[in-house]
Amino acid sequence: MHTKKPMDSLVTMSELVLPNDTNTLGNLMGGRLMYWMDIAGAIAAQKHCNCPVVTASVDNISFASPVKLGNVLSIEAKVTRSFNSSMEVYLRVWGEDIAAQYKYLSNEAYMTFVALDPNGKPRKVPELIPETDSEKKIFDGALRRRQLRLILGGKMKPEEATELKALFMQE
Repeated sequence: MHTKKPMDSLVTMSELVLPNDTNTLGNLMGGRLMYWMDIAGAIAAQKHCNCPVVTASVDNISFASPVKLGNVLSIEAKVTRSFNSSMEVYLRVWGEDIAAQYKYLSNEAYMTFVALDPNGKPRKVPELIPETDSEKKIFDGALRRRQLRLILGGKMKPEEATELKALFMQE
């Protein structure tokens, strides 16, 4: 199995925010945004592993700025680290008021996807090799984020989280 770079999985997805996508305040509904983010994240993960994937977890999604009716929404997604059968995907969401020529960051999030074999069982994914300083920094933090997800999901005991312990305890 050959290695891949983060840019090999890059996805940019754009949507026009229409009335059916908004709440009574004219802002994009959070559920609609999460739906679009799940699609963009899954495509990025599939580009990395070349097989079907399922969403395993979604980290905190907080909204810095609402995306307004009539604005264009762009989602950038790419794999930040691969593990055995799972991949962490980083997503950035931008809103753009084309008439005012104004682009703004709406939110960021991390999602985890698991690659599936033809029988629907987890399968091994290619190793990810970060290239830029930014990619290396996000790659390095992925193990801590993964351990936190596993602890919160009840799949790891806190005392087993060696990367997280190193942040809080000195030996």
